[in-house]
Amino acid sequence: MNDPNRWHSLILKEILNSETPQSSGNISIIPPGYSRHREEAAEAIRAAVACIPAGWVATYGQIAAMAGLPGRARLVGHVLRNTDPMAKIPWHRIVNAKGEVSCASSRQGQDAVQRRLLEQEGVVFDDKNRISLDRCRWPASLI
Repeated sequence: MNDPNRWHSLILKEILNSETPQSSGNISIIPPGYSRHREEAAEAIRAAVACIPAGWVATYGQIAAMAGLPGRARLVGHVLRNTDPMAKIPWHRIVNAKGEVSCASSRQGQDAVQRRLLEQEGVVFDDKNRISLDRCRWPASLI
């Protein structure tokens, strides 16, 4: 799609018009108890994340806004944490607003994996373990 300003509204429209729950492959990646609205929000978040190309990053807040959920950065983290590991979602390209990989014991070592995957894609960390969002945030035109 050539117009990056319209892609998320088209994806949301498709999701909202769908009559069946969204899933990744044959396995639903929505935790039990989620309402249909939350399923749609999760799909919009995963669709936004899927658009981030290799070598680029986006922030949790940026993905929330791109998914039509401004101010829901924590929801982005929750959805990514609960996404099926077999789903082809580049979760590792999402960083916090400081340009850092968010470290937490609940990530069970995935923070180190995330950094390694980003470095393999050519993303450079400075001596404070930060990524320059001015250089690496995608797409700068939507910020």
